[in-house]
Amino acid sequence: MSEERREQVRSLARGLAVIRSFDADHPQQTLADVARSTGLTRAAARRFLLTLADEGYVRTDGRLFALTPRVLELGWSYLSAMGLPEVAAPHLERLVATVRDSASVSVLDGDPATGYDVVYVARVPTARIMTVTITIGTRFPAWATSMGRVLLAALPDSTLDTYLDGLRPETLTEHTVTGADALRAELDRVRADRHCVVDQELEAGLRSIAVPVHDRSGRVTAAANVSTHASRRDAAALRAEVLPELRACAAAIELDLRASG
Repeated sequence: MSEERREQVRSLARGLAVIRSFDADHPQQTLADVARSTGLTRAAARRFLLTLADEGYVRTDGRLFALTPRVLELGWSYLSAMGLPEVAAPHLERLVATVRDSASVSVLDGDPATGYDVVYVARVPTARIMTVTITIGTRFPAWATSMGRVLLAALPDSTLDTYLDGLRPETLTEHTVTGADALRAELDRVRADRHCVVDQELEAGLRSIAVPVHDRSGRVTAAANVSTHASRRDAAALRAEVLPELRACAAAIELDLRASG
C-alpha cells in the first residue's frame, strides 16, 4: 500500500473515531473533549469536526459539537441491505401482542481480539424495564446478554476460544457470570438447548430469553429475544410460556428472509 493510501486509510479511521466518541453519556462535546477521547491533537480533531460539520453529520454552536440525525444514514445502508429490520418488525409486533413483554432482534458486531457487542436492529417495546433506553443501534457486551450468548455460541470453536481467552468481563450485578470457564460452560448449554436465558446478569430485575435466527444457508445471522421484569416471570415461566412463541417468531422471520432473498 502506498504512503498516500495509508494516510487516507488512517484519516478515515480517525474520522470514524470522532463519530464514535459521541454516545449517550457524551451527546455534546467540546473540541478538547473530542481530542482527549480520540487521542487526536486539538488541530486534527478540529479538522475532522469541521469536515463532518460541512458534510452535515455534526452541528456546532461554536463551542459544543453534537451529531446530527444524518449519521443514521451510515448505519441504515447496512440495515437496509440486510432487510432484517423490515422483515422482523411485524413478527415482533405479533409476539409482543401475545406475550405482553418487549421483543428485539440484534446482530453481532466486533471481532475476537477487540470483543463483541450485540447491536439492536429491530425492537418492539412495552413498559420500560431498564435504566437505559434501548433503541435501534443500542449496543451491549455480547457475553452479558441472552442474544449475545446465542450469537457467540454460533461462532466457530477457534474464534470463540480466542475471544474467551482475552475476555475480561466485569461484574455488572451480583448475578453476573464472569469467569471464562463458567461462560464457556454456559455457551455450551446454549448450543445444546438452542436458546439462552440471562437472569439479572446485565441489570438487576431484568430477565430475558433469546433464540437464534438463521439465514437461507442455515447460518445464525441474528438473535431474537423477549425481555421481562423479574417480578413478572421467573426463568421457568420464560421457558414454558415465552420460548414456544419466541421460537415461532424466529421461524417466521427466517421464512420471510428466505422468501425475500
